[in-house]
Order: sequence, then structure tokens, then C-alpha cells
Amino acid sequence: MANASGFFTHPSLSSMRTRTHLPITVSGSGFRVSKRFSKRVLCSTLSSLDNNASPSPSQYRPPRLVPSGCKLIGSGSAVPSLLVSNDDLAKIVDTNDEWIATRTGIRNRRVVVSGKDSLVGLAVEAATKALEMAEVAPDDIDLVLMCTSTPDDLFGAAPQIQKALGCTKNPLAYDITAACSGFVLGLVSAACHIRGGGFKNVLVIGADSLSRFVDWTDRGTCILFGDAAGAVVVQACDIEDDGLYSFDVHSDGDGRRHLNASVKESQTDGGLSSNGSAVGDFPPKQSSYSCIQMNGQEVFRFAVKCVPQSLESALQKAGLPASSIDWLLLHQANQRILDSVATRLKFPPERVISNLANYGNTSAASIPLALDEAVRSGKVKPGHTIATSGFGAGLTWGSAIIRWR
Repeated sequence: MANASGFFTHPSLSSMRTRTHLPITVSGSGFRVSKRFSKRVLCSTLSSLDNNASPSPSQYRPPRLVPSGCKLIGSGSAVPSLLVSNDDLAKIVDTNDEWIATRTGIRNRRVVVSGKDSLVGLAVEAATKALEMAEVAPDDIDLVLMCTSTPDDLFGAAPQIQKALGCTKNPLAYDITAACSGFVLGLVSAACHIRGGGFKNVLVIGADSLSRFVDWTDRGTCILFGDAAGAVVVQACDIEDDGLYSFDVHSDGDGRRHLNASVKESQTDGGLSSNGSAVGDFPPKQSSYSCIQMNGQEVFRFAVKCVPQSLESALQKAGLPASSIDWLLLHQANQRILDSVATRLKFPPERVISNLANYGNTSAASIPLALDEAVRSGKVKPGHTIATSGFGAGLTWGSAIIRWR
């Protein structure tokens, strides 16, 4: 069976084993599970040996990996305590509540306060709630995926989350940087680790604190963003119970000019000098990241064109019609985008999950945050099928068709 590192140990020295499962194929950028059952016989090279005999290295061959399904079994979320309303923003920038709400659907957002909140702290709180709902202990986690573009540490936040959760077995933990598409890509990565690596429990966290990179004098961007964290537990299961039906993921670097936060050099050299060095540009100047730069109209055009196409592709790979989907859950960027995509896919408004008004655009946190609220309110129930899509900086975008529990 598989251990947390994805390696396999021979379970027994029995000569033959027959298993029934669904074969998995990869189509385009998504998984697809065949609906036809097939039986495969896994033959051990030790069939001629006595059960008590020890195999020689030349005789031993590890068993093949049996395809595994995976499903979401727990969710959690956390937000900073500071609430900033549209009226609060109107005190520092030329805007008002009606102007913001009409154009974006946003009325409030939560903002991390230095010294009181941290992104790791929010991520740990969300992850703890997800583990409790899933009834999975921290030591049973095989992998922690932290989807964020704003870590507290340049080298990543996932290991700090792993430590704070009390995962004493040192499971793998790493960051995924894909901004508003990060959580969907985290689900893709979790599925790959489970299906191909033998992992059992994967914690996927989406968390961002974009408020630290917002120009609060720029009316075009400061009204949009908030901070939050959301998490889910993805667990291996029998292939017949698979709950991550398909994915469709893309990127286009040409779109970077429409949405970015680039590295910029400091205007001073920090007190360093070349000391007569022949290398005139050394030492380099200290750098930092600029505030978020966004062409709102171009990002809107990109989203309303690419997101419906991606969702339609994911539905096709899953072999499901749009009418079979219980909920549409998009990255919470702008209510106009949500409405436009729903109209294109002929989803009724009452089946579109939206909490944008309360939190704004929380980047990688927006999908798991909205999912957790919908689950805990009883809106999303076990067995419900969800079409979800993330899109944003990079430009990147991706969709997933999933079943809750």
C-alpha cells in the first residue's frame, strides 16, 4: 500500500490478486474516468515462492499503482477582524457606496492589520476548521498545499502552516503561486498527488492578503480587494466514489500587461557602494513589489470570454451537461463577471454562489471561502455537484467539476 511519500511496500507474498476498478485517462488538461468497469489481474513475481520465503532483489517487483479516486470531505475559512466598508473608503478616495456596489457588487471587505493578523494565522485557522469537519487529525495529513501570491515569507508559507498545525510526521508542504487561479490549481495538484503518488489526505489552502499591495489612493483597484483564507481536505477514495470529475486549466503570459504587481528597484542603494569595483552595477539595489496594476476593462473581457469556455470544456471532459450541475462557484472578482458567465451557461441566478458583497476579491481564498460558507449554511449538501472556476493574474484560468463529499 502507499505511504505518505508515495512509495509502495509489498503488502503480501500472495501469488495473484484480482481487483475491479475504473481506469483513468487524461484528456487535454483534465482527468477523465471511464464509465466502463474493467478487471485487471496484478501478478506478483513471487508466485512461485513459499509464503515464508524472502524474495531476492532480482525477483522482487513492486505492485502496480491501482487508480484511486479523491473527494472533498471538509472545509474551513477565516477572515481578519477589521471590516472596511465602502463608506470607509469614501473617506480616503473619491468614491461612494453606490458607485462601488453598482460596478462591482462589493460593499465590504476584510483587511489584515499588521501586528494583529498574519496570513499564516488565517490559513492555520481555516485549515483547522477543515480538518475538524473532515475528522482528520493533523498527523494524518500527507501534504499541505498553500495557494497564495502574498506569503508572509518570500520563501513560502506552507511549511510554517504544517508546523503550526502540529503535523509531527513532517509531511511535504509547499506553496503554489497562481493568484486568483491558485485554489483550482491546488485541487489539480492534490488530485495528481493522490491519483499518481499514493497520498491519502491532502490539505489545500487558498489564502491571500492583497491589501498589502493595493494603492489605497487608486479608486480603480482599492475598492476591489480584501484578505481571507479558505481550506479543504481532499481525501483518497475508491475510484467508484471519485468526486473530482474533471479539470481544464490554461495560462497566457501575454495577458500579464493587464494585471500584475512587478518587482521594482529602490530609488536608493541602501547605503551600499561599489567601493571602486569594476562592476559598476554591483551591489544591486534593493527591490520590492509594486502595487497591483490592473486594466479592469481588459480583465473583464478576458474573464467573460475564457471562463465560460473553460467551464464548458470541463463539463465535456466530465461527460456532464450543465443542467446536472447544482451550483456554479466562480472566483469572486466582480458581480458583473459572475452574472455574465451564468447567463452564458444558462445558470439561474439562484444556483450561483456569491459572497462578494461581504469580502470583495480575496484572490486564492475566494472559492474555498465561499464554498465553506455555503456548506456551513446548508446551501451545499453532500452529493451536490459544483462547477467552479478561478481566473486572474498571469494570466491564468482553470475550471473543475467536483462533488461535495
